[in-house]
Amino acid sequence: MYAYTAGRRAFEYANYAFLTLLSLACIFPLVHVLAISFSSSSAATAGLVTFWPVGFTTKSYQYILDDPSFIRSFGITLERVALGTAINMVLTVLIAYPLSKEARQFKFRTVYAWYFVFTILLSGGLIPWYMTIKSTGIMDSIWALVLPGAVPVFNVILLLNFFRGLPKELEESAFIDGSGYWGALWRIYVPLSMPSLATILLFTIVGHWNAWFDGLILMNSPANYPLSTYLQTILTKINMSSLSTDQMKALAAVSDRTAKAAQIFLGALPILIVYPFLQRFFVKGIVMGSVKE
Repeated sequence: MYAYTAGRRAFEYANYAFLTLLSLACIFPLVHVLAISFSSSSAATAGLVTFWPVGFTTKSYQYILDDPSFIRSFGITLERVALGTAINMVLTVLIAYPLSKEARQFKFRTVYAWYFVFTILLSGGLIPWYMTIKSTGIMDSIWALVLPGAVPVFNVILLLNFFRGLPKELEESAFIDGSGYWGALWRIYVPLSMPSLATILLFTIVGHWNAWFDGLILMNSPANYPLSTYLQTILTKINMSSLSTDQMKALAAVSDRTAKAAQIFLGALPILIVYPFLQRFFVKGIVMGSVKE
């Protein structure tokens, strides 16, 4: 054990102070956006809002929740997250398990592994990617948002390395008891890999929730935009001609800045709710999934 000297104590205090400042630097922008969303139109326009609402009002949220385009895009994103996450997680597990085996158990295992790694190192480019998806006939549908990225190779690598770190004796004992590879996978490997699976689940949910570019490219109709794509378009420019008379009156009462702040916060809220439940697995899943080849 090391001696708890004055120098060690000073180092720990400085460390805590630095990490506290770093945490506040990450939190303050979100707090500022939240304060603007609850502030009056005049205070937000005048730049009087910092980290506390000025002229507290909920009109911005009333305006957003009455906007059918926001609600529709929010629903599309929920559908994308649910469907895309299920597909990603199932395929990740099914690919990582055989690739985690030795070459004597799975012939050409290294060839298959490099086949997937090659897709990370090199890609066909945007135009071939778009033409391939268009040729399948899934444009302007939810499948265009979830199928092109159905196999996240980085997540596969994390999980297969985690699988390789588990004791081989557990699988051998399952075989002795009459179980096959399917039984060993779902009864031994998956339950013991919850830290890595939780980390991958977090990556997948955040990736689907924040993705906006594919929605902009693959959706022909703005009515099919997921939430991030919808927010990107309105934050860049609001098309006043597309607003109804009631929406224009409501927008005049809340101001463009407070409405955008409310939309940003509502868009980030689901991830802020999910993240604390998975964060405790995050570091363990990353470390244990990356220390082996």
